Parts: sequence; structure tokens; C-alpha cells
Amino acid sequence: MSTHDTDTALTARLRAFDYPIWRARMEATGGCAHPVRLRGSSTVTAQDGRVLTQRTGEVWAPCGNRRETVCPACSDRYAANAFHLIRAGLAGGEKGVPTTVTDRPRLFLTLTAPSFGPVHSRRLSTRGRVIPCPCERHHRDHDPDLGTPLDPDTYDYTGSVLWQAHAGKLWHRFTIALRRTLANALGWTTREFTARARLSYAKVAEYQRRGLVHFHAAIRLDGPDGPTDPPPSGATHELLRDAVTAAARSVTVDVDSPDGAPLTLRWGTQVDVRRINAQAAADVTDETGEITDQRLAGYIAKYATKGTGKTDDHPDRPIRSLTHLDHLRLHPHHRRIIETAWHLGGLDAYAALNLRKWAHMLGFRGHFLTKSRRYSTTFRAIRHDQRTWRLAEHLERLGHPPDEPVIVVNDWHLVGIGHHTQTDRELAIAHAERIREQRTTRRTT
Repeated sequence: MSTHDTDTALTARLRAFDYPIWRARMEATGGCAHPVRLRGSSTVTAQDGRVLTQRTGEVWAPCGNRRETVCPACSDRYAANAFHLIRAGLAGGEKGVPTTVTDRPRLFLTLTAPSFGPVHSRRLSTRGRVIPCPCERHHRDHDPDLGTPLDPDTYDYTGSVLWQAHAGKLWHRFTIALRRTLANALGWTTREFTARARLSYAKVAEYQRRGLVHFHAAIRLDGPDGPTDPPPSGATHELLRDAVTAAARSVTVDVDSPDGAPLTLRWGTQVDVRRINAQAAADVTDETGEITDQRLAGYIAKYATKGTGKTDDHPDRPIRSLTHLDHLRLHPHHRRIIETAWHLGGLDAYAALNLRKWAHMLGFRGHFLTKSRRYSTTFRAIRHDQRTWRLAEHLERLGHPPDEPVIVVNDWHLVGIGHHTQTDRELAIAHAERIREQRTTRRTT
């Protein structure tokens, strides 16, 4: 569509008779790009039977997608909730987590994927000059070839997809190995460690430029009851750091290659472990290179909303066939990963991995943000608090005491998902962008 056609469609939409109704519904979702359209009724009744308010007709609800490329509005909301979840476990003082957690042994860990072949890179010398890549080019910082194989024909695409599919299992085994290593360092058995200490963490997956995930995790050592319980004597930052490093080096997952040859999957050699500092700073790291909890929550929450990163038109949902890729602007490297995942997904040996379902995610099958049970609060609890607050605010406007119970009866059924036209979708995204800009302005003033 040309610029003239776009302006004409926009003008027509703004002058349409139903625009005020559409705008009110769109603003109620915060500018969601794919609203869930519902039709039905909702009634709020006091205990004595008085109907306080009743709503009928069509309403819209946010889609709730965490990926910024799919829905900027819902991605912002997810990132905000993730920030509070992570920050509560780092600094305490909210969500039932005491501020004493800042005195616990705490580390920020980054685990990466191993090498599956040489890739294009951009390194800087001590003087800040770009060191030539092995391909003899000086890559720009945003060069799309960065992270892609120097020789695609020799790059181990099969191994990379199988590693990606088992990354969640590697993390699970890492946490088991870490508990055993800590128990051994403290002179306990594994069962004694469970009774006398607890490992708490929040982890987020982020795609590297080569299309493989690496994990960022905030790890904390507590007493057996979690954040309200002090860690056992002898538990120090140094002990936790040594145990994390040893556990990361030791864990493996053994699988079979398509030809039946054994393949051992492990973490990459780059294991970054840093102490979390309770002092606030202007950046994620302070002058000593330690991570500050004041900024770490936002750092982790930001990556929880990212997608695969490299492609301009990456599929947002599972693909049904490889012909789907012909209609997308994919980098050849990502296309090769998706094709490899699709091919492996058709083999009986990997049926349990369900790789064709996850081919659009380059074979990664795990959740992007996970946490241990006692790290802090939960997304469900945060959303419940938000719903409770909105209901109390609504009751206050109706003149009903917020602390008195009410009966809410909802009867909604699905009408559809998404906006009817591309113009409506673009207007909604623009509204979400204005909200983001206003929020950013308030923070900096």
C-alpha cells in the first residue's frame, strides 16, 4: 500500500461513525495489537442483592503475548510484571520477600551454548579498534552476518538444534548438580542440604546472534523455608561461585545423532559468574564489575520479551510446512536452522521432542522466564493483585466500600481475535508507543 493510500485509509478511519467506540475498546487494552474480542455480560452484585453495575455487549481483552515483535503493548505489560517478580527476589521489601535477602550469597550467572562451527565475529582491540573477522572483513555492529557460520556447509546444524532442544534439560541437570556440589562443599549429604538450605533462582533465555539461546540467571542461597529463612552458616558468595562453576562444567546430556552415533551435549566454555551487589548504580554493573540489583531486574525482564532477534519477518507461530518460509524475509542461517529442526522432527528417534512444533523458535522448547518456587512471587499472584486493585477502584467510583465483598458474575464468549483492518492495528500500536514514550518521559523528569 502506498503512502497516499495509507493516509487515505487513516483519514477514513478517523472519520468513521464507529471510531469513538473502537477507540474506547482499543484504549481499554492499552493498544493491544491482537485483542481478544468477547461478547456477553458482567454483573457486580452486593451481598444484599443490589446490582452495583452491569455491562453487556462486546469487550476487548489484551492478547497477553510476551514478544515485543508480536504485541508491543502486552510485551510492555509482561516486562513490567517480570520486573517486579525479579526485583522482589533481588532487593526484597515487596511481595512478601524481606529486605534481608540482599545479605544472602547471590550471583548473576550466564550460561552459553558450545561452538558448532566458526562464525562471523566483531571483536575490539584494547584501543577500541575493530579486529578483522576471519573472513577478513571489518563487520559493523549491526551486520546481519554476525553470528552466522563462516562455512555453512561444515557448520553442525544438527548438533545445534539438538542442543537447543535439550537446553531446558541441561538447566534442570545443572540445578541438581549445583545442589549436590553445595552439599558436598558444606559437608552434607544431598538430603541434608534439602533440609537445611534452599537454592532459589530466576532465569531468562535470550537468543544470541547465531540463533542459539543462552541463559541469564539470578541465583540466591536461602535457608530451607526460602527468602524468610537465613542461609546456613558457612554459606558464602565464594562457596556459591565455586559450586556454580563446577556444576556448569560437569553436567551433560547424552543423545543419539541421526546416524546413531552418540552425541554429548554440554554448556559452552564461556561461563560468566558475577556477584550481585546490593548498592545502586547508574548501570547494570558497578566499577568492580559486580552486578547491581537495582538494575538487574530490568535487565532480565527486557530479555524475557525478546524474540529470536535476527530475522526481519520471523514466524510468530508454529509453521505447517517449509513452504511457509518462502513468504518470509529470513536470514539464510535461520532458515537453515528451521529446516534442520523440521527435518529432525520428522524422524521417529526425535518424536518426543516435537521439533516441528518448535521449528519457528529454532528448536528451543523451554519457557523464556522461569523461577524456583520460593524465589519470590508468581505471575498469577501479580495479576490477581492487579485485578483486585482495579475492582476496588471501580467499586470506589460506584460508592461501594472496597473492603466489603461483592459477587462478580462473568458470562463472555469468544467473538474473534485481532483487529478487523491493518489500519486499526497500526493505530493501536501507535497508541501503545505513545504510552511507552510518556512513561519514559516521566522516568527521566
